[in-house]
Formats: sequence, C-alpha cells, structure tokens
Amino acid sequence: MKIVTFGEIMLRLAPEGYLRFAQAEKFNATYGGGEANVAVSLSILGKEAEFVTKLPKNELGDAAIASLNRYGVATKNIARGGTRVGIYFLEKGAGPRPSKVIYDRAASAIAEASPSDFDWEKIFEGASWFHFTGISPALSDGTAEILKTALKAAKNMGLTVSCDLNYRKKLWSKERARAVMTPLMDYVDVLIANEEDAADVFSISAAGANAEAGNIEASAYAEVAGKLIEAFGFKYVGVTLRKSISASDNLWQALLSDGKAEYISKQYSIRIVDRVGGGDSFAAGLIFALSENFPPKLAVEFAAAASCLKHTIEGDFNLSTKEEIFALMEGGGTGRVQR
Repeated sequence: MKIVTFGEIMLRLAPEGYLRFAQAEKFNATYGGGEANVAVSLSILGKEAEFVTKLPKNELGDAAIASLNRYGVATKNIARGGTRVGIYFLEKGAGPRPSKVIYDRAASAIAEASPSDFDWEKIFEGASWFHFTGISPALSDGTAEILKTALKAAKNMGLTVSCDLNYRKKLWSKERARAVMTPLMDYVDVLIANEEDAADVFSISAAGANAEAGNIEASAYAEVAGKLIEAFGFKYVGVTLRKSISASDNLWQALLSDGKAEYISKQYSIRIVDRVGGGDSFAAGLIFALSENFPPKLAVEFAAAASCLKHTIEGDFNLSTKEEIFALMEGGGTGRVQR
C-alpha cells in the first residue's frame, strides 16, 4: 500500500561549505521540500511512496522530478504547468552563527495551482496513508483549498492522515496559521510538531519551556501532546525536542503520545552536517514505523534515530537505510569505519 505526500519541491541553492552569502561566487544546486523529503525517506525505507505537486513544464521541473525518481519516488500524478519552480537559498551556520534561509517562491507553480489540477480519488487508489505539512496551506489560498479537497477524499477512502505542523513565520502569521490549520485537524490522525509549533499555531505551550534558552524537558511536552489529543482527537502526537547548543552541536530527542501514555526516545548528541530536513526525516521514520505496526516505544525510537542520522547527511533528503537506523538504535553510533 502506497503512501502519498503533497507539497512543494524547491530548488535549493547553497554556498559551498560554510561560506556566507556575501562570500559565495557559486551555489550548489539540489532539490528538496518538506513533503518531498518525507517521500524520499519512505522510499529508501522500502515503502511505495508517491509525491504530488505542480511543476512547470520545463527543464527545471524535469530536474526536480528526476531528483525524486532517482530514489524510487512515484511522480506520475504531478501536475505540469505554471511558470516557475520555487527556490530557497541556504547559508549554513556554524558554532554561534545560525543558518539562514531566504525564500524566492512567490508565484511558484504549486502556489498558483487550483483544485482542478488534481484527481484525488485517482491519486489515492491503492494508498493507505496521506501526509502533508503546514507549509503547503501557507503558500496560497489555492493550496489550502487543494488540501481541503485532498483531505476529504482521503477520509472518504479510509486513508490514515498525518500532518507536520511545520510553522514558518516567513510564510504567514500565527493568527492566519491558526485560522487555516484548525479546521484541517478534523481529518488528521497523527500530528507531528517540534517544540515550538503547538504554541505558535494553537497557543498550546509547555509550562516553563523556552526553546531559545534550551529549557526543553520531555515531560513538559508530554503535557502539550496530551492537550493536543484532547483538543483534536488525534490517535498519536509526535514531538521532536531539539536542544541547540550551537549551530554545530545539538541534543536531539523525541516523544510520542497516544493520550494514555508517553513514550520518550533516547537523547542523541549530534555534530551537525546539515540540519535541513531533520524534522521531515522524523516524520518519515514515524510514518514508516506506525504503518508497519511498530509498538509506540519502538516507533519513536526508530523515528528519532532516523532523524539523528539525517543531520549527518548533506542535502534535504535522508538517505539512511533501515539497517543503519536499527544499528544506531542498538548502540552503533561511535562512527567507527564499517569494513
């Protein structure tokens, strides 16, 4: 049974290494985006994954599709049209200097798409799961309407639905996010968020927590997960917990709640190579684990380990295999050469 994701795939342009924008004389070009990253991860983990979007019918649109096909992601239902692929520029941070992202995605093909571009009953044939993020409805009123149509079809056809809140302040306000996202939650079975998303979108915050100051205790976010389940009736809520020591070093942990109990993963100390896509890799790991009927404790451990590995990989996509993830879970995180 396939897993379908919907959203925007963008051209990523980044200076080499840790150069600043002002120093860059050339940019490395790759592709990525929240829901596309999830689809790639799931395909590498062995799932039948399909990504749905709209891309212009030109060489850049073709290249974006090829970047997905390379990893086995189905793209047959991508609509073609519009004039441009969205772009984001990434300056990777180091030590006390944070990473920076500049978006150039206004009037992209997917932002200008309409519900008539997608036949969701056809797209969902043979599917068991649908995943989206809060980034997609932030792009335009049109993408919000597309999502409503997709979610209604997904529920009518019995799919499990997951959503990563993924609040982006550069795309919309907290007030607008709350107004648009709240009614969409009626269709969601599994909600995924980081340590700040629930407060930003739904004003549900952890007592005494302060992400900027590094005050992030799993027990406080277990209460947040419980409040989200009580408010919206989710089957599961997964929360990633990032303690940022610097742009180069983070502590990484996650929890999963079913409203009855909380399951907390081990904490990983990560030396970061590329943190973009870290939350998406957690979402993919959790979707994989739950779709394979892993018990909740094993599911959150798998998702946290998958995301930990992503932070060591250049680009948006998590190229970690099941075997590598299980090896890390079992204590193989020393970095010794595998011969």
